[in-house]
Amino acid sequence: MIPLSKVILLALVPLALARYEPNWDSLDTRPLPQWYDDAKVGIFLHWGVFSVPSFGSEWFWAYWEGGSSAYVDFMKKNYRPDFTYADFASQFTAEFYDPNEWADIFKAAGARYLVLTSKHHEGFTNWPSKNSWNWNSMDVGPKRDLLGDLANAVRTNAPDIHFGVYHSLFEWYNPLYLQDKSSGFQSNDFITRKTYPELIDLVNTYKPEVIWSDGDWEAYDWYWNSTVFLSWLFNDSPVKDTIVVNDRWGIGTSCKHGSYYSCQDRYSPGVLQPHKWENAMTIDKASWGYRRNAAVSDYLTIQELLSQLASTVSCGGNLLVNVGPTHDGRIPPLMEERLRQLGSWLDINGDGIYGSRPWKVQNDTGTHGVWYTANGDKTYAIVLQWPSDNTLVLGSATPTQQTTVNMLGYNEPLKFAAQTPGMEVTFPDMSKVTSQWAWVLELTGVTPA
Repeated sequence: MIPLSKVILLALVPLALARYEPNWDSLDTRPLPQWYDDAKVGIFLHWGVFSVPSFGSEWFWAYWEGGSSAYVDFMKKNYRPDFTYADFASQFTAEFYDPNEWADIFKAAGARYLVLTSKHHEGFTNWPSKNSWNWNSMDVGPKRDLLGDLANAVRTNAPDIHFGVYHSLFEWYNPLYLQDKSSGFQSNDFITRKTYPELIDLVNTYKPEVIWSDGDWEAYDWYWNSTVFLSWLFNDSPVKDTIVVNDRWGIGTSCKHGSYYSCQDRYSPGVLQPHKWENAMTIDKASWGYRRNAAVSDYLTIQELLSQLASTVSCGGNLLVNVGPTHDGRIPPLMEERLRQLGSWLDINGDGIYGSRPWKVQNDTGTHGVWYTANGDKTYAIVLQWPSDNTLVLGSATPTQQTTVNMLGYNEPLKFAAQTPGMEVTFPDMSKVTSQWAWVLELTGVTPA
């Protein structure tokens, strides 16, 4: 008879030997690492040479080169006639960049993962890429490894935060890319000499646990060599067991392939999705990069941010909150305030967010602005507006003999009464409640109406 321990070991051998083939049918079978589903809240950072003009958006170069009147007029009024986009790089100085301070801010924000632009569509790399000579943060501008410094700071000072990178597959004006494009992508010099070796170097050097791919929409995945790269990433890379990737790997892959789906910018479907997804959104409603010309009204309020969080998590998504640092390396004060407000709310109400899963009902049928999550044997109702008469009607939660109702940030059980359908909950005096902006009810022993 074979000992039980050996039987178990033999049963595990096929799993250990399982490898993902470079095709979507195989890659799509890889399970989502649990840390990502538990994390719920991430921080996105769009930072690069575009942070120098800090006008309009992070697509400054493309809009200026494309003849957009606002960008052309801005350059005529403020720069000499022969000024080029490359001239901005020396002004990308990052003299106030303190990655330890950034790590402290992101920790205070309650983030569980972080995604920094390693390279945007302009092609400038925020690390000393061997494949981006004189167009990287070590050779010009900051003269330092911006990405590596932040990765080290986060892993040292905020170990609960998983470090990740954004990476653009294409570069607007790279001659190798333009040559491949002009051939109808029948040549692949840009891939073999730039993108592919750069991605391999990025993973091997910094070991990110998120790769947020972008810039894929002009060519199919076979040109980008996406499935070949992902099979290496999932089989043999140093982060093969923990890495997650989004869905932007070529024409037609968005919302179809990837560890999680980002689908489109600011994706917020408002209903439960069958596949893990992410709402990548911005505190500045109009831009991912920092804009000096942004008005206060262009920024989300904390109430609007929490509304996005509640609806996203309730429907099975993660919220990736974008901020745009300045060219000199600061998180703009208003953006920092929003992040710290988010963190102070999560300190009180995190039980209804972190590690939660969608409940059987997402938003309440009786009262607008109430979203549900579930965590273990508890159901959480995230209430975005305090009821005017201190009485909240939950049309989607039915109490039982075992029901209790508590409010996170308040120490005493709340009174409630059954009704048809649902239940009526009496709120306490607001002055005695710790939480602000939105309130979370912890419900036990309830069933969906």
